[in-house]
Amino acid sequence: MKTQFDILRVSRALVLKELEGLTLEQIHKIPTGFKNSIAWNVAHLVVTQQLLHYKLANLDCLCPDELIEEYKKGTSPSNTFTEEEFDEVKDLLLGLPDTLEEDYNAGIFETYTEYPTSTGFVLTSIETAISFNNFHEGIHYGIIRAIKKFV
Repeated sequence: MKTQFDILRVSRALVLKELEGLTLEQIHKIPTGFKNSIAWNVAHLVVTQQLLHYKLANLDCLCPDELIEEYKKGTSPSNTFTEEEFDEVKDLLLGLPDTLEEDYNAGIFETYTEYPTSTGFVLTSIETAISFNNFHEGIHYGIIRAIKKFV
């Protein structure tokens, strides 16, 4: 599992690197042909990881409920972040993989609610959820890179 946690950390470092030099206006822009902004995708990564790993394991999520409601699957950008708010999202993006690994190693993921993803893959354990989340993060990293070309 160590490799899975390392992949998550590397993926998130790559996402943060894509944000370098972008203005608040640029991260909120939704180019023609896209449904969401870079900011939405970044917050969505935080929220989805928490839902797939903690909520489905019947544990409390480690990000604010408001963030979950605004950036979960099926939502669209409805608000813009201030610099301070987006810095908090980036801090979560960077810090939560370490917390996940610590919690996993501590054995807190005792139960898991089976969840069929929109891809058709069914999550049956925290291990499958961690692997699937890495796949999900890769998809959104690609979307962020694509949006960046138009902002």
